[in-house]
Amino acid sequence: MTDGLRWQEVFTGAEENLMNKKNGKVTDVAALKKSYWRATPEERRLTLMPFLWSVIAKEGQIFGNRQLGSDAYVTNGFFFSYPGYSEALCGFTDSRINSNNKVPNPNVSFQGDIAAFGAWDVIASVFNPDRSGFVVNAGWDPFTAIAATPQLELLNRLKSETPRVWDDEPFDALAFYTAVEYLKAHKPRVLYLSLGETDDWAHERRYARYLEAAHRVDDYLRILWETVQFMPEYHGSTTLIFSTDHGRGSGRKRWTSHGQKLTESKYIWMAFLGPDTPPLGERSHAPAVTQNQIAATLAALLGYDYNAAVPRSGKPISAVLPQP
Repeated sequence: MTDGLRWQEVFTGAEENLMNKKNGKVTDVAALKKSYWRATPEERRLTLMPFLWSVIAKEGQIFGNRQLGSDAYVTNGFFFSYPGYSEALCGFTDSRINSNNKVPNPNVSFQGDIAAFGAWDVIASVFNPDRSGFVVNAGWDPFTAIAATPQLELLNRLKSETPRVWDDEPFDALAFYTAVEYLKAHKPRVLYLSLGETDDWAHERRYARYLEAAHRVDDYLRILWETVQFMPEYHGSTTLIFSTDHGRGSGRKRWTSHGQKLTESKYIWMAFLGPDTPPLGERSHAPAVTQNQIAATLAALLGYDYNAAVPRSGKPISAVLPQP
């Protein structure tokens, strides 16, 4: 998951009205347009997120292009991060999850060999490792759950020494490469990764950095997918689920924000790639999908009936599951 990345950029690429100093605090408009502006939405989105559109959207499925009649949205009514992460992972809305405070999640979702990594420090609370027993690393905390490798020692040192632009999270690269080191060493059944720069730069109205963060996330997906394809434990039997915790507002001023007062920020997107998912590509005129369906869909891909254990959870998205 990448925090607060709008469906507008995912499906149509860079927005020209935001590629300027006034609306997006862009200091070098010409350079930004050279990097991300193209004549058509299809060209722009491919330039921004090449792996998503050249691999995932061709070999898997992607939902949420509202211009094509494919809605994807959250159901929690808050339209900000903690409620969104909890809904996606637990499969239902909980009115007690009504802030971004670091409160241990009272809800139980999955069990087993699961590891979670997040740039945002609150991700640790979402997974509640003291109760769940999951391997969890988030925020600026060093990762010491496994034996140190030269790569992990460097990553932990960078966390310690990197200047803190945000008190609650480092740059995405630190969380991502820490997760990859754990993946290679311990090969968990489920690996969860949450990145945050797409939300942080948007809140600061830094449109160039927001686009650059989205572009990096796409490359991290490529690296992750190529990594598992070279590992016998995962090759040919792994599904990638990619989504966001909430949407954002639209227009020159509201694109930086989200929350209950901006009902349009309920709209998200989600993508699926794997051997069990029919390659239907970009969905159009499809039944709406909701964030509370992600948990049961993930479980179904692993061979479990999540709704039997958690009846109030959303149903699996049948279109991305093996077809009879």
